[in-house]
Amino acid sequence: MMEILKSIREFERTLGILVDPEKLKVNDFSAFAKAITSTASILTKDLGLDQIILLIGGSTMEHVGLEAWLSAFRQQIDFKLVLFPGSAQQISERADALLFLNLISGRNPEYLIGQQVEAAKKLRNSTLEIIPTAYLLLDGDQQTAVERVSKTQPIPQSEVDLITDTALAGQLMGNKLIYLEAGSGARTTVSIEVLRKVVETVQVPVIVGGGLRSLDEIKKRFEAGAKMVVVGTAMEEDLNWKG
Repeated sequence: MMEILKSIREFERTLGILVDPEKLKVNDFSAFAKAITSTASILTKDLGLDQIILLIGGSTMEHVGLEAWLSAFRQQIDFKLVLFPGSAQQISERADALLFLNLISGRNPEYLIGQQVEAAKKLRNSTLEIIPTAYLLLDGDQQTAVERVSKTQPIPQSEVDLITDTALAGQLMGNKLIYLEAGSGARTTVSIEVLRKVVETVQVPVIVGGGLRSLDEIKKRFEAGAKMVVVGTAMEEDLNWKG
């Protein structure tokens, strides 16, 4: 049953908080749980949120035992956990769902089908809610980890037609979500113009993230039609963050 996808479709405002296991150690889970619960309460009120989910993932995660990390993390956290994998190695049955990502902004076959085939081997009998997601990396005015690892180039935000055509292609290929990403800590966030055009073009929920640091920036993305807004760096820098 597609519970998380259904909730993103039906709710108007879902906030995704990105948690990178390489940056959050097991010894810090208890303190993190208290801080994130308090911060989530504030954000829910100030942003009029319908729900908050935690996205779990990173670009490499070379030094993390994901199974053990998730097992310990679940004991401290009540939020739904959705895997946001950088590769087929970042899959675990200890989460609630998985964004099955296709990096359609690039042309590297490894991230269009190669990693997906490797992931499929692990997901044959999975109990995870698997959500096909078209992933578009847009230029955020600095090189990102996704760009380095995938060896692909982001789409310039001035190329609005290319972005919307790519997003529509993602929908036509059967993806259930469109994810517009400017990259962690982006200097330039996904513009309101680009977001609106994509929302007007596709008929599936649109997620947007990368470099969003204030309540006002998040509110404007929801108002422009994003069903889900993702924050990461801002939360890492200050768990009492209020915008």
